[in-house]
Amino acid sequence: MSADTVVLLHGLGRSPLAMRGLARFLTRQEFTVINMGYASRSGSIAELCQRLFHDLLPLLPTEGKLHFVTHSLGGILLRYGLQHWSIPEARLGRAVMLAPPSQGSEVVDVLRHIPFVPNIMGPAFLQLGTDETSVPLQLLKREQKQLPLDVGVIAGRTSYEPWFSPLFGEDNDGKVSVSRSRHPGMSDFRVLEVGHTFIMNDKRVRQHLLHFLRFGHFQ
Repeated sequence: MSADTVVLLHGLGRSPLAMRGLARFLTRQEFTVINMGYASRSGSIAELCQRLFHDLLPLLPTEGKLHFVTHSLGGILLRYGLQHWSIPEARLGRAVMLAPPSQGSEVVDVLRHIPFVPNIMGPAFLQLGTDETSVPLQLLKREQKQLPLDVGVIAGRTSYEPWFSPLFGEDNDGKVSVSRSRHPGMSDFRVLEVGHTFIMNDKRVRQHLLHFLRFGHFQ
């Protein structure tokens, strides 16, 4: 029987290099791994997703379950893609979202008003806030608290970016608050002492996500 496939989707301003260590880890666990890249600052979420799935779909094997592990913006692209591209539900396995702005990020609400930041971060960044233009919140309305596959969310509550601390009134990972990382349709949820940027490299995170991919819940 063919090995299951895990698709890795990195976050904003990153590249497949950020997920390379995780890709090696999952390959050692006998998964087929596709470490996808996309130019995260080059378009809106809809535009990024169209290019991403256009490139991804031909790479998917014809047999075995399809799992996903995403970081930050990658989780939003997965949710958007599942609504707009046809992947048979029978092929869908499980997904683990690391530090996703499932309900938007307070950091975006503030930084979008600082000169030059929108040009540096790109159009998708501007869509990750918590106001009425928030794509994550628009996706929630369409999802109606349901997702087509089992999703586990791992959030961090350690910030290495103290300059953002005043933007949050609760635990956060420096970019996303713990409460806003939650998705109402998720199957399981964990909060760990990790930061946003390098959450995928934490040994505890890797063991948790591996357990979820295999069994549908965290350790």
